[in-house]
Amino acid sequence: MARNKEGLVLLLDVGPTMHGVLPEIKKVCSLLIQKKLIYGKFDEVGVVVFGTQATDNELTKEVGGYEHVVVLRNIKVVDGDLVDAFQELPRGNFDGDYLDAIVVGMDMLIKKYQATNKGKKRLCLITNALCPIKDSCEGTKEDQVNTIAAQMSAHGMKMESVIVRGRLCGGGDQRIMAENDQLLNLFSEKTSARAVYVESPTALLGAVKTRNISPVTIFRGDLELGSKMKIKVWVYKKTSEEKFPTLKKYSDKAPPSDRFATHEVKVDYEYKSVEDPNKVVPPEQRIKGYRYGPQVVPVSSAEWDAVKFKPEKSVKLLGFTDASNIMRHYYMKDVNVFIPEPGNARAALAVSALARAMKEMNKVAILRCVWRQGQGSVVVGVLTPNISEKDSTPDSFYFNVLPFAEDVREFQFPSFSSFPVSWQPNEQQQEAADNLVKMLDLAPSAKQEALLPDFTPNPVLERFYRHLELKSKHPDAAVPPLDETLKTITEADPDLLSEKKNVIDAFFKSFELKENPRLKKSSKRLLEKKPSGSDEDYQETTNALAINPVKVEKIGDSSPVQDFEAMMSRRDSPDWVSKAIQDMKNKIYSLVENSYDGDNHGKALECLLALRKGCILEQEPKQFNDFLHHLFNVGQEKKLRNFCESLIPKGLTLISKSEAIDSEVTDDEARNFLVKKELKFE
Repeated sequence: MARNKEGLVLLLDVGPTMHGVLPEIKKVCSLLIQKKLIYGKFDEVGVVVFGTQATDNELTKEVGGYEHVVVLRNIKVVDGDLVDAFQELPRGNFDGDYLDAIVVGMDMLIKKYQATNKGKKRLCLITNALCPIKDSCEGTKEDQVNTIAAQMSAHGMKMESVIVRGRLCGGGDQRIMAENDQLLNLFSEKTSARAVYVESPTALLGAVKTRNISPVTIFRGDLELGSKMKIKVWVYKKTSEEKFPTLKKYSDKAPPSDRFATHEVKVDYEYKSVEDPNKVVPPEQRIKGYRYGPQVVPVSSAEWDAVKFKPEKSVKLLGFTDASNIMRHYYMKDVNVFIPEPGNARAALAVSALARAMKEMNKVAILRCVWRQGQGSVVVGVLTPNISEKDSTPDSFYFNVLPFAEDVREFQFPSFSSFPVSWQPNEQQQEAADNLVKMLDLAPSAKQEALLPDFTPNPVLERFYRHLELKSKHPDAAVPPLDETLKTITEADPDLLSEKKNVIDAFFKSFELKENPRLKKSSKRLLEKKPSGSDEDYQETTNALAINPVKVEKIGDSSPVQDFEAMMSRRDSPDWVSKAIQDMKNKIYSLVENSYDGDNHGKALECLLALRKGCILEQEPKQFNDFLHHLFNVGQEKKLRNFCESLIPKGLTLISKSEAIDSEVTDDEARNFLVKKELKFE
């Protein structure tokens, strides 16, 4: 038996009030099976429909009752046939009783697993709960729910209730709906169950739990507040990016008659000597290395192991700070949750006291974490209190990784207030923009918020699963168009756009759009038209490159400034900025050294100006300042000295802190730089 094997029974309402949403239910159930075929091929699934004219279940035969409930498929291992079975869901003509369906599903799980598989047995109910349930022969409906919930807890079962309302199923009798909602919420109070209300096909697609992921701790140990105070905690992942299933290489060479063939392809590599291509180099004669300038520095595995940082497994408190000091955009990677050690009352009390004190004082904690022994890296992160709203759930903390200095990207952009008055929006334009933002609010009053993360599936993954299932049956099938349900995630709601057309038109009329004929020119012609002299010129050329990017990879001789600006504007890799700066430094040296009677000084000065502007825009002031210092310091050589002397009248100086916030040079130091250099040359 697989370790995470799950037994699931789907309870589907197919009564008359559900006919309009049955196509969406078919999709979500088919997708559930498709995911299980990828991630849980040992899982077992059964299907029960209720609200049908027919009755077919074992409880009816054994004890009577439970009418209009049909076991469409007994519990067995998932297969492709089950996906097809959902395409032929019956349409019932009787009001379904979801309590009868729940009891039939429980009976199936009990008979199938007995006392085994505890915690891996699940019921999934999909209904609109618009129809009344039958009165119980003994006691009230609440008593009946309490009895069922007690049995579910005794046999280690979980249940999800997906209640379809709103646009999907319309309205019903408010009294009946309120009673059903009360009964379904009673399950959540008495046993391991949850009730979810959905109003759109997209929310329905995300409401059904399609993949069973067992919780696994990434850390179990002490949260060290000091040398003499420690709290026992467990740490789990709260969110983690879901990625595509791993693609592997398979072979079709295995005979069709071999039922146990894995079809896997094993890849082996051979390393051969450059001097003798026929000689294979054994592993003990191979070594890895790091590129360091033009050379490769070999580092043996023993050296690499010796230089590795090997901290001890621990989670230590570094201190507290105001929550306002930690910006939301600092958060990196996944979110973890710290909970007190299960069953440890003292740990729960300590975590609760600390979390509530931090919440009251608006503080967060900074932690140093090493999740496991031998981990090669240390994580520094922020611990945020999470106060529980339920008495049965203990307080906890959320943990987010914080960046180190090397991880932060500082991009400075000019403020709109620095633009000319003619570029600033007037009152009418501002009002039109405000109305547009209000119109597109995803959380309008009196309505359920759209695109909630808990109920919004990844459209790329969903489309992949569907296409994979299609390719399994039709290998030559083309990629189908995007499903309408998934379009609502990636595209604006057409009903909303048509309903608020007047707001969109008002916004459109408030702004005059003019065609800029200059942008039609190629970026190369635009750059050649105007040499880089001012910040405005630099921004114009950068904008032109953004519209029609030129993939420049090195600075040439014919147009070094244009090549430099093109490289600085590339965003396909973070390395282009540093490469462009270094290449421009080399180009300036080359121009000066190869000049005759200063014939290249003008071009070198133009390059130096472009380098200065680029370093300001990309917040690299130290690169330029160090280079300018170096130019004057080595200016004793005749050609370099002549060039440096020609810079003094131009007023070109260091980048100060007022121009780039990362600069270590004050305005006075920048102004006095050329004065000192002029005195030195004299």
